[in-house]
Amino acid sequence: MRNSADARRNVVAVALGNAVEFFDFGSYATFAVMIGHTFFPSKSAFISLLLSVSVFGLGFVVRPLGALLIGAYADRAGRKPAMMLTIVMMAAGTGAIAVLPGYGTIGIAAPILLVAMRLVQGLAWGGEAGPATTYILESAPADRRGAYACWQVATQGFAAVAAGLTGYGLTQVLSEPDLDAWGWRIPFLFGLLVLPIGIHIRRRLADTIDSTDVPTSTTAILAELESRHRRPMIMGLLILLGSTITQYFLNYMTTFALTDLHMPGSTAMLATLVTGAALAVFSIWGGHLCDRFGRRPVLIWPRVLLLVLIFPALQLIVSQPTPAIFLVTVGVLSALHGISGAALIVLIVESFPARVRSTGFSIVYAVAVSLFGGTAQVIITWLIGTTGNPMSPVGYLLIANAICIGAGFLARETLPARGTGNVVPLRRA
Repeated sequence: MRNSADARRNVVAVALGNAVEFFDFGSYATFAVMIGHTFFPSKSAFISLLLSVSVFGLGFVVRPLGALLIGAYADRAGRKPAMMLTIVMMAAGTGAIAVLPGYGTIGIAAPILLVAMRLVQGLAWGGEAGPATTYILESAPADRRGAYACWQVATQGFAAVAAGLTGYGLTQVLSEPDLDAWGWRIPFLFGLLVLPIGIHIRRRLADTIDSTDVPTSTTAILAELESRHRRPMIMGLLILLGSTITQYFLNYMTTFALTDLHMPGSTAMLATLVTGAALAVFSIWGGHLCDRFGRRPVLIWPRVLLLVLIFPALQLIVSQPTPAIFLVTVGVLSALHGISGAALIVLIVESFPARVRSTGFSIVYAVAVSLFGGTAQVIITWLIGTTGNPMSPVGYLLIANAICIGAGFLARETLPARGTGNVVPLRRA
């Protein structure tokens, strides 16, 4: 299980499902305005958008429940069965959104069904992160965990690139009325077509769980986490707070360009493309760096630079909203965010022993994403809408990243010393 060929196949198998998940996320964020028109028609464009991004956030509400149930299932029954379950649930939710009739066709049932599908997806997404990330790290060579785990972050970027290319392409071939009426559904159909491939590949995986050392129940897992691993859970939550809010702020840039900077739709769609490309490329670099220099420094210092640049960067694109300035600025912020992304994922997962690793990381990740990712776009939309000032989200971003940096300094380094073999937390507890 430890040879490089097996490990590379495992990365592909796991990352493909992760990519489909974030392609769906990117597509929803990219087409939030059009989805609002379809399911939440209103005389106020602001109200329609706010309802649309609120439903985007609802998909996060049940993430902690999915993390608890499916994450613990992965620690008891194996990583592979848990990942098979989540990818089937994703397929069901994504396919339903692709074909769901709008408000004009079935009335109030349309937004109700949309909410129900987002909740199904939320359960799947909550349960996917822990088993998938754990599986990659347990499959990887001990000295290359960062280089392998970075693909969990990089696939988010590649998925965003795919969503951005799809969005940009649709703006070029469809009229605005057609895009608003039905064109936004096309990306969800693309995501649905890829899922059977992911299911087929995952079925061929060998599991990494040690069947001789598994917890007896979910209650036993939670008791062990609470009594012995409280510190890594708290540190992980605080680290992910800043990272998650920043990620969803960057995802919001397409909507920001459309509604606040009043840029053409084609330029706004390029924001998703640039954000995804920078995240993908620089997270891979960050993964290699954290194998060489340690998890903590690669987590902390790019985010310090990001903290310094947030205010002048947003001020620049608001005061000079040209396409070139907007896209370059978004790309720089995304690059810094991506470099630290791989390091923080590896550090958090390595902080838990194998018998509770999937549950521990699942809960930390899902709670952070639910509390801070699920509300980020709603808060950003509300701040801008109520103040009328596009600079209003700056304080929110500064505080979030300062907390992330502080937790990074307090966290324990998990990179092994040269020549010592595996990191201790990856061994059985």
